[in-house]
Amino acid sequence: MTMKHLVPKTFLIAACLSVGLTAKAEDGSAAWLRYAPIANAKQYETLPAVIVSRGESASERAAAEELRRGLTSMLGRPFTVAKNGRGAAILLTADAHLPSESYRIARNIHGLHIDGSSPAAELYGVFHFLELIASQRPIRDEKTQSPSATIRWTDEWDNLNGTIERGYAGRSIFFDNGHVRADLTRAGEYARLLASVGINGCNVNNVNADLDTLSPEHLREFARIADVFRPWGVKLALSIDLTSPQTIGGLDTFDPVDPKVIAWWQSKAAEIYKLIPDFAGFTVKADSEGRKGPSQYGRTPADAANVLARALKPHGGVVLYRGFVYNNHLDWNDRKADRARAGVDNFVKNDGTFDPNVIIQIKEGPIDFQAREPVSPLFAALHKTNVAIEVQTAQEYTGQQRHMVFLPSMWKWVLDTDLRAPGADGKPRATPVKSIVTGHAFPNADGSARMGGFISVTNVGLDANWLHHPMAMANLYGFGRLAWNPDTPVDEIANTWSTMTWGSDAAVRATVPKMLLGSWQVYEGHTGPNGIGTLTNILGYHFGPGIESAERNGWGQWFRGEKDGIGMDRTSAGTGYIQQYPPELAAKYESLATIPDDLLLFFHHVPYDYRLHSGKTLVQSIYDTHYASALAAAEYVPQWKSLQGRIDPERYTQTLHLFEFQAGHAIVWRDAINQWFAKQSGIPDAMHRVGNDPGRMEAEAVKADGFTPVDVTPWETASGGKAMVCHDAKGCTLTTTVQQPSGKYNVAVQYYDMWSGISRYELLVDGKRVAQWSADDTLPPAQFDAAPDGQTATRFTAQGIALHPGATMTLHAMPDMRSELEHVMPAAEANSQLRPRDYREFAPVDYIVIGPDGDLTPQ
Repeated sequence: MTMKHLVPKTFLIAACLSVGLTAKAEDGSAAWLRYAPIANAKQYETLPAVIVSRGESASERAAAEELRRGLTSMLGRPFTVAKNGRGAAILLTADAHLPSESYRIARNIHGLHIDGSSPAAELYGVFHFLELIASQRPIRDEKTQSPSATIRWTDEWDNLNGTIERGYAGRSIFFDNGHVRADLTRAGEYARLLASVGINGCNVNNVNADLDTLSPEHLREFARIADVFRPWGVKLALSIDLTSPQTIGGLDTFDPVDPKVIAWWQSKAAEIYKLIPDFAGFTVKADSEGRKGPSQYGRTPADAANVLARALKPHGGVVLYRGFVYNNHLDWNDRKADRARAGVDNFVKNDGTFDPNVIIQIKEGPIDFQAREPVSPLFAALHKTNVAIEVQTAQEYTGQQRHMVFLPSMWKWVLDTDLRAPGADGKPRATPVKSIVTGHAFPNADGSARMGGFISVTNVGLDANWLHHPMAMANLYGFGRLAWNPDTPVDEIANTWSTMTWGSDAAVRATVPKMLLGSWQVYEGHTGPNGIGTLTNILGYHFGPGIESAERNGWGQWFRGEKDGIGMDRTSAGTGYIQQYPPELAAKYESLATIPDDLLLFFHHVPYDYRLHSGKTLVQSIYDTHYASALAAAEYVPQWKSLQGRIDPERYTQTLHLFEFQAGHAIVWRDAINQWFAKQSGIPDAMHRVGNDPGRMEAEAVKADGFTPVDVTPWETASGGKAMVCHDAKGCTLTTTVQQPSGKYNVAVQYYDMWSGISRYELLVDGKRVAQWSADDTLPPAQFDAAPDGQTATRFTAQGIALHPGATMTLHAMPDMRSELEHVMPAAEANSQLRPRDYREFAPVDYIVIGPDGDLTPQ
């Protein structure tokens, strides 16, 4: 297979070469731990140059070396590590009197102390101290810093064959070809990143677990991952399948109350801890999306979770049992059917029956990581059960790391949401989600906080920068910061991450955090606003627009877009879902007078001309929001270009390419959503933008030589519902005569870029080539997709092209007609049933648009 380049567009090469030489090239692998020299090192000149660490553990040695490495690099003078020191020193010490996993930074006559309650806590203290230096903040005595919750994990949905479910940054850093990788250097580097933000656990395999996960052979290999995690205080966890007593143990049942099954799990736990003494525990997905579970035997989630918990308890392990249990074969015609109800319906009846080392892992919302959905009512429903929140750093429904979306803004909104649960006196009280998942809102009988926590589905890959988009690493950093302290302001997260990642240049510090902090609302605005859901293709790759894929099937992500109106009726007269919330919040959501506009369509079915609190009609607000948000996404390009020369060339150029892609893909979204709403509602855009595109020439409407029209599915992902494709190996052309006045213009070509090949394009004016590019991008999905649709739609913009009336503009396209399977598919997929011709790319084109110079969102 000919792999497509990370930064593919040939027109970007010049940009890379033109970046000033003031910055050093980097690949992003250091993430926020760059330890770049700081501008004002003099303010730290009194810091002792000797680091004294008497600890013998791997974590204590790692902490001392990390401190030496970071200070030497940032302050430009040598620091050394010693067992003992005379005079002033930086002392790394253990203090068992501190709370669990806590640290304290303080000064005394012997120097500066970084004290930790454990070796891992010393690491946390060191990383925080280095963050203070990198941010050029003063070093003062600090109060003891303690994590908000016991569980602070990432889930990695990696498969043993090396692929990653919902992974968008390359193959697994842990597995390849059915085994743990021989070289686990990257796994160790990842554990270091996790430790730097206080993350203490990592589940390395897919929640849709391989049935052989717990085989002795695999467990011996997993122990190698635990070994590279251990110096950084990160514990290994595994996703397991509840059928393991059958599939691996050879039993005739996996019934969780069967004595043979109970004994098998006890024996398996002992086997694991012999290999991995600090094993963290199991994550379980059961009775969901085809995974077998206890319901097969008439048992409850508590029956299944408790048999695992009791096997792990003697060793200190925990069970994370996912609350993501629902029926994906719902009846579309049943107006009472509602997937959102599943969490409470399936778990509340078991409240108080789970063992103390079981934690119910609840997704932030009741559906599935949408751009915005209300907080899951299950958080407020379980008063006698440990709970943790599951969020998703992997941007499955939020742009798949090809769009910049700063997710800590969303997570903070979720964590601060006050569910107003009744207290012992029956009266509503403040119960923000953060107080529930940290175990304080519904404490144990003795008044102590319940075990709780934070889990992020992260899915890092072999891309050098871990998550493909350099800005996506702000989400992993932000998750760690919020898990440690959910009261951390998101602007503080954005500012600190930006400084540590991109440097302390004043222009960078003024620009990057501002871009990050508005990006969630920008993405929501040009995809699915008003609580409707992301409106992506839910039956495929969850990336581009595919509006009606959510309707008329059993998956239950319905929004019921009908002629009379749109939105799910979840009121007491509808599915009754709203009544799962505590009474005060339920009343707020039930009433159209008090429901927030940004959640309206999740809870109510309303006419398209329904008037929002903003004063606009629903449909006009959707039109306006999509145009405004596409424009905001386009503004990322000039904002980023303003930093040229202030950021190293490699990361600057990669990020620029991604912003340029996002600007084009936001238009794909804008047009698809607005066209669908205009057709469905029959209500025109009051601003006369939708369907009126000055300067746009549909490919099927201009003079074509060799091109043939094809229907695009779904229809709204092509401007006129069609695209033109080229089946001629010699190439095809689209030709038009320029009507615009003389001047310089941007010329944008909307086309489709599949993984099935590499088509080539060139743009000519009066026979002279003014731009050329190849369709060689690595757009999601990172797998075969032969269709021109919302996933493959993209845009190339040639800027500053001189045009005059009567000029002949020609788009020449060369399809990729090679038929060898090896050209496009890895060897492991060479036995695909697809025919060789299916792997060709026929240079599909949607339209050409001429707009003002500098305008990246021409109609």
